[in-house]
Amino acid sequence: MTHTFKSLLTGISAFVLCVASTHILAQEFLSQKVLPLELSTQAAMAAIKKCHDDGFKVSVAIVDQSGLLKVQLKADGAGPHTLDSSRRKAYTANSLRDSTHKFAMLVTQKPELQGLARMNENILLLGGGFPVRIGGEVVGGIGVGGAPGIEYDEVCASAALKVLKADDTFEKK
Repeated sequence: MTHTFKSLLTGISAFVLCVASTHILAQEFLSQKVLPLELSTQAAMAAIKKCHDDGFKVSVAIVDQSGLLKVQLKADGAGPHTLDSSRRKAYTANSLRDSTHKFAMLVTQKPELQGLARMNENILLLGGGFPVRIGGEVVGGIGVGGAPGIEYDEVCASAALKVLKADDTFEKK
């Protein structure tokens, strides 16, 4: 082989490798929507305020897409148990990609699905949790705990979803 031919072959190989690696690298990095901390805090405050205005002392939790706690607020006078229930509702809604009330009802109607409630220690199948869906993508979850009935927890959670400009507000009509 001539030196020129080897150089040409090396150059072509390097070019192909460069194009292929660029294509591979472009596939490795995906973009994802992230709940901003400031907006999440404003949304949690909106839920606390809605419940306060309705006479309820609650805790609110918002988790990110991975189910990790982003924001958690406990209203003055809210019970200590409300922290755990709000976090677990937010985690459940994010993880299962739907309202916690829907799954609570599903498990009572279909006993063969009761294993959902024991999937892991973070799952809580009790109304008051919703996924946060932006542009059709679930980017987190919100949970409210402490109002005297899941329908009140859900109304407060819906106030937070409005602040987040989430796709679904899940408000009762």
